[in-house]
Amino acid sequence: MPVLTGTSTRTRVWIIVLALLLLGGGATAYTLRAASGRGAAATGTAAPGFALDSGPGTLYARDTATGRVARVDPSAPGGRVAGGPACDRFHAAGGTALCLQRRPGVPARSYVIVLDRQLREVRRMGMPGIPSRARVSASGNMLAWTMFATGDSYARSSFSTRTSILDLRTGYLVKNMEQIPLTLDGKRYYAPDVNYWGVSFAADDNRFYATVSTAGRTRLVEGDMGKWSARALRENVECPSLSPDGRLIAFKKRVSDGPREPWRLYVYELATGREHPVGERRGIDDQALWTDGENLAYGYGGEVWSVPADGTGTPRLLAPAASSPTVTTGPLPS
Repeated sequence: MPVLTGTSTRTRVWIIVLALLLLGGGATAYTLRAASGRGAAATGTAAPGFALDSGPGTLYARDTATGRVARVDPSAPGGRVAGGPACDRFHAAGGTALCLQRRPGVPARSYVIVLDRQLREVRRMGMPGIPSRARVSASGNMLAWTMFATGDSYARSSFSTRTSILDLRTGYLVKNMEQIPLTLDGKRYYAPDVNYWGVSFAADDNRFYATVSTAGRTRLVEGDMGKWSARALRENVECPSLSPDGRLIAFKKRVSDGPREPWRLYVYELATGREHPVGERRGIDDQALWTDGENLAYGYGGEVWSVPADGTGTPRLLAPAASSPTVTTGPLPS
């Protein structure tokens, strides 16, 4: 048997140490990569290459099976292309996307996530409540979202909401719209039960429409960010959605006091005050989306439907097992 010298012994020891270091480094790198992958899955970020730049008129919706945003494509397997972020509510316009993500645990809390046109996260905020409504202005500069603070349905009498507005140009955040002075019947109104929800922005990024509820009544309000004011226009209007030309508002109108399908979808003309129901006869509990100047999209029964806004026609299925529709309506800024 050969006799090991001191030099050869030290060499072998160093070889073993080096091997252990290499193995440990590889295991560490693998662990970090695995943790990173799990983290991406947990946060529900968009897959590489999945973005909003698919051209005007492209429909996106939340896929019910996965909870992720998908691009609706009738030619794709299953009629959609998956790969978007995980959201409970989603809306996008002007190259900006807004994703509301429910967090596990009690009390209820959620993430408000701002995304760019490539659906990369640019800002994340923790907020109390359950996601309800999300809207981005046509320019992509103004964002609004509504959370249920208590309760989880507008059909119940015991609910409270908190609606926030974020101006991406300045970073200014209105945490609760109840801070905005409200004028009702020509007078400044004060009440502890005031609730806002369902914001829709005008093209100037200053004017907006929303629902206000107080004393058991819902009203349409017109707000002005610059003047920091809001005034009630008319009763029985919920979840307004302003048309691209700023002339019409699609909204939920309560037609029954019962808990089963109490609303119908209507369209209101701002200049004349005239309103009419659309061809959808079912009870719609959603903030309708103008897919263009003539048609509305909305969620019903776990599916996304469309109907003409002028009261003609019949509902048409756009995407089964889906919700929270949004449509790219024009060229995105470079």
